[in-house]
Amino acid sequence: MMRRCPLCAETTTALYHRDRRRDYYQCATCKLVFVPPEQHLSAAAEKAEYDKHQNSPHDTGYRRFLGRLFTPLLAKLAADARGLDFGSGPGPTLSVMFAEHGFQMAIYDLYYAPDTAVLTQTFDFITATEVVEHLSQPGKVLEQLAGQLAPGGYLGLMTKRVSTPDAFARWHYISDPTHISFFSEETFRWWAQKNSLVVEFPGPDTVILHKSLR
Repeated sequence: MMRRCPLCAETTTALYHRDRRRDYYQCATCKLVFVPPEQHLSAAAEKAEYDKHQNSPHDTGYRRFLGRLFTPLLAKLAADARGLDFGSGPGPTLSVMFAEHGFQMAIYDLYYAPDTAVLTQTFDFITATEVVEHLSQPGKVLEQLAGQLAPGGYLGLMTKRVSTPDAFARWHYISDPTHISFFSEETFRWWAQKNSLVVEFPGPDTVILHKSLR
């Protein structure tokens, strides 16, 4: 059966790993590793998993976790920058952290803050923490977010990265049934080049993409 990559839409894909629950394919072009659509959870089952999350802006540990993206991104922003936290979840926190530093923030979440009006606006920076691994159509979503960036804007992502097939087989990250798209550094570099963005990796699970002023 032909497997189309959900990031770049190419059809040259091969089985990368298989466990008791799911299959994982890798795209030969962009190197994304992905779970085929028929093995995804239903929307109701997916939301039930997210409802278990207990994230809150009052949780100092969670703030520290988000700080891995917040700190390097904050250093790049102009004082009047306007931001969007995409996939803000049941307890928006990163948007609160930026708002505390004087930034005007919007949030969007498919299940918890589904105001699609913000998806037609442009922003100086957009964050998506622990989001891309949940996307069934990462190519479509990331293209949309890149299109919402103002010239000179930043897209900050947080997701754990694929390294080797051996490490993947032992990786706790794939045991989450809502995780269906797995990026490597190579995947992000490919996507950045294709979309004329400059990419940097501030940490092992963070990515900052910069849109040129032109």
